[in-house]
Amino acid sequence: MATKEKIPLKAYLGDGELYRRMFKIAIPISLQQLITVGINLMDTIMLSSMGDAQLSASALAGQFITLFQICCMGIGMGASVLTSRFWGMKDQDSLRKAVTIMLRFGLVFATAFTLVTAAAPEWIMRIYTSDEALIENGIIYLRWMVPTYYCMGLALTCTLVLRSVGQVRIPLVCSVIAFFVNVFFNWVFIFGKLGAPRMEIAGAALGTLIARIFELCFICGYFFFKDQRIAFRLRHFRTKCRDLVGEYFRISIPVLISDALLALGNNAVAMVMGRIGAAFVAANSVTTVVQQLSSVLTTGISTASGIITGHTMGQGDYAKAQRQGYTFLGMGFLIGCFAAVVIQLVRGPIVNYYQVTPEAKAIAKELMDAISINVVFLAMNSILTKGVLRAGGDTKFLMAGDILFLWIASIPLGALAGLVFHWPAFWIYTMLKIDQIIKCVWCFFRLKSGKWLKKINRAGEGSPVPVK
Repeated sequence: MATKEKIPLKAYLGDGELYRRMFKIAIPISLQQLITVGINLMDTIMLSSMGDAQLSASALAGQFITLFQICCMGIGMGASVLTSRFWGMKDQDSLRKAVTIMLRFGLVFATAFTLVTAAAPEWIMRIYTSDEALIENGIIYLRWMVPTYYCMGLALTCTLVLRSVGQVRIPLVCSVIAFFVNVFFNWVFIFGKLGAPRMEIAGAALGTLIARIFELCFICGYFFFKDQRIAFRLRHFRTKCRDLVGEYFRISIPVLISDALLALGNNAVAMVMGRIGAAFVAANSVTTVVQQLSSVLTTGISTASGIITGHTMGQGDYAKAQRQGYTFLGMGFLIGCFAAVVIQLVRGPIVNYYQVTPEAKAIAKELMDAISINVVFLAMNSILTKGVLRAGGDTKFLMAGDILFLWIASIPLGALAGLVFHWPAFWIYTMLKIDQIIKCVWCFFRLKSGKWLKKINRAGEGSPVPVK
């Protein structure tokens, strides 16, 4: 039931304790995200010296790997809704059962993506482009990346669970080391340094794979053998979890579907761009790094908002969770405006730094203008959809929003703008991302209603709870 009480301005501002908790979680996560973006930036810069074809091919091939990564995010974030709540309840047994189900589910997905990539790399590339040069280079990249799914799947889902109980330093340390591992081996194998063969795009894939293997060893080694908060050990894989399976899938399946639809939508965007031309794909590769940089702090705040909301609701204080939701939304607006200003300030130097064609640089600058507008809505939307509302258990509502606005608005309008009407790059990108603006408004009214606050039980459906 929605609250009838008028919410005072003070509710939007929060208190010192909330901000301390938020930044304690958000800063390490943001730094970790920054390092991840740095890895992508170095990959892009190194490959750009090999020409538009190799840069574009790695970007398109990476879309399929990103599809798996987002699926893993859905699996892990769905589990973290439960693990953060169980952590607040101090229910260690249920927490471990949620982790067990998550890991089993993740391994199934990793196996499926591994088999498809190993068997049909050419088919994957033809989804994104008909350019034979891009297909040929993309096949090389994908063949080297076949083992990465198990590494990424286990490391990423375990990282999300560690974060959900407030353990954010270990993933940060892992990312710092992985950054140097990736950059070093990319430099060695792309350019053939220290006696290694010059592998170009294959070297970029190999360097990334080595970094993924390191992340697997570091994160999973700590998670299964060292961590004392969750204290999950290999023997817990055999735990019987039937009493939690229904609740896990009630929460996690909508999250997985939402994130999978987002990933498929991004892949559809890549298909549109791949058919516009190599220059457009190269330009998008340049701007993707800027988008990621601009959303670094948003990712941290979004994750922190989900963890804090889950802990607050686990303690049974739903009214407080509602008030905190407004605070997080306000933070999203401020962060989005700041990111928009930064993008405008750095777009020229960043675009000029890349060794791409003049046409690609001109398109990249247009895309930057569109991104600087979209990022304001993206920041608020991310904090609500990936943080507050998701942690509240409102995953079915969020899934409906992803289906409606991505597939009914963004993709059709983007395809028309790019492939039929041949509009300028600014408007193509704006149409492809129009769902962010719509969802921002949609989720604000959901937050205001209070219907997103749902109980989590071991079995049965969650239900809305009254907000006092």
